[in-house]
Amino acid sequence: MDAPSPARLYATLAGWTLVVIGIVGFFYSAAFGSPGDVGEVFGLIAVNAWVNVLHVLTGALGLYMAGYASRRYSLWLGCFYLAVALWGFAIGSGEAILGFLPVDTAGNLLHLLVGALGVGAALATPATKGEPAKDLSR
Repeated sequence: MDAPSPARLYATLAGWTLVVIGIVGFFYSAAFGSPGDVGEVFGLIAVNAWVNVLHVLTGALGLYMAGYASRRYSLWLGCFYLAVALWGFAIGSGEAILGFLPVDTAGNLLHLLVGALGVGAALATPATKGEPAKDLSR
């Protein structure tokens, strides 16, 4: 089991937060259209069933990996959500990533925050025994 670390804390908190956000999102839109019926959670963040499923799955993965691979999860999830945020900012509000994931500024900012915190938590956590330490100075 991983020792307490920034990555483990991130995996646990981000995991629970993403699962809850995904479940709450289904109350606003459960449509699998493209992007279909987009609801706005609290009038801010555009969601549909695809986004909700993505949040639930990535959150559940964090809860599962928090005990044994939290650093790897934090880094990969952080990079993934940073890429989603940058893609969302690039295509603009009201559009859809891959034609079915709705994009809006509030969602992009949330994904940017989740991504930056994930990468930060991974970098703040030293590599454990058995995990290759990578030289990030190059």
